[in-house]
Amino acid sequence: MKQWLVVFLLACSVQLSMAQEKINWYTFEEVIQLAEQNPKMILVDVYTDWCGWCKKMDKETFTDKQVIAYVNENFYAVKLNAENKKNKFTFRGKEYSEEDMARAMRVRSYPNFVIMDAAMENITQLPGYREARPFVSALSSLLDKFKN
Repeated sequence: MKQWLVVFLLACSVQLSMAQEKINWYTFEEVIQLAEQNPKMILVDVYTDWCGWCKKMDKETFTDKQVIAYVNENFYAVKLNAENKKNKFTFRGKEYSEEDMARAMRVRSYPNFVIMDAAMENITQLPGYREARPFVSALSSLLDKFKN
């Protein structure tokens, strides 16, 4: 019996450590529902497939353990492809593609990080590539400034 308990606890701890190995990326639709149930600020990563700095963010910054932990704890994270016309969703009674939403958010460069409050109002943008520590620092400053 003790062996099963040890195996179970070990499996749970491995699963918990694996859960923090990547940022929890959601769709816009998922975030709309999540924010209604449990209000949290939203981090929208607006990117394009051809953007080299966007790929560098994915490879280096978004794999950093400190960034992963901070984003998962404090934000609902959304990836938004600024050139995707196919993925459609309804936001505030209007249908948007990812491209339409990026345009509505007035994103003009990539990567760009749009910060929204729990009511899904745009607060600000953080344009450009960010290394892990400066990225967490910028997010932390914003959270301190705008969090209820």
